[in-house]
Formats: sequence, structure tokens, C-alpha cells
Amino acid sequence: MTLSFRLLSSLGRTIFGRGATMTDAQNIAPSAIFEDLKAGRVLLVDVREPAEFANQRIHGAVLMPLSTFEPKALPTDGSRRIIFQCGSGKRSRNALDTYLAATGADAAHMAGGIAAWKEQGLPCAQIDPATGRVVDNGHY
Repeated sequence: MTLSFRLLSSLGRTIFGRGATMTDAQNIAPSAIFEDLKAGRVLLVDVREPAEFANQRIHGAVLMPLSTFEPKALPTDGSRRIIFQCGSGKRSRNALDTYLAATGADAAHMAGGIAAWKEQGLPCAQIDPATGRVVDNGHY
């Protein structure tokens, strides 16, 4: 069965295997989010659970766990684009889909979550499991 490129692109999912993915405008790379976060153009919403947020977080992110997620509690005035973030990108995509269905407002999610953020060497605060101290590798 052959599908058109347009149809495949609209799926926004891994299609071809071997790591090849089709992306859409709502999957934003951590590096792009970092620049927008520094400039105050986005509101980064972390949808992980409180214990995950306490162990490591991105500066400027606000916590709204997916388990108690209420999309209409977030602003829709357009002053800042809403970007959802989680550990790997799965829960944030779920939050994005729920938010879009409830509000229709412009939003996106961080592709790869905080794992991709850390892979790119971007700053975050986290607890050192050996000492229990907060390790903060940079502010912006």
C-alpha cells in the first residue's frame, strides 16, 4: 500500500523505522525553545509529576502534571506561546493534543523532552543523588 507524502507528513509520527521521523510544526527542538525561553516568548509547561520536577527541571518551566492537567487554566491570550515538556516527549504530546482540543490556541511541545534538552547540553537544575544537593549548571 502506498501513501502520499502529504498524508505521511500529517501523521507526525515515526513511520520509516531506523530513527527516521516525520515532524510537524508542533514538535519543537530544545535549542529553539531555549532561545525563546530566554527571550520570554514562550511559557514552558512541565507536565511531569512533582517528584520528577523536584529531581530535575528546566529554569523557567512551570509545573502542571498531566495527572491533574486542566488545559483551560493556561493562558490563551497569545502573549507567549505555550510549549509543553516532559521526560521524553510522550506526555507533552498528549498534553498538547488535549490543550489544542480544549482551547484551539497556538501551542507546541518539546521534541524529546528534558532528555533531549540535557543531550544538547542545555542548562537545568537537578538533585545530585550522591549528596542530595541541588546542582545548577547555569542560569539564563
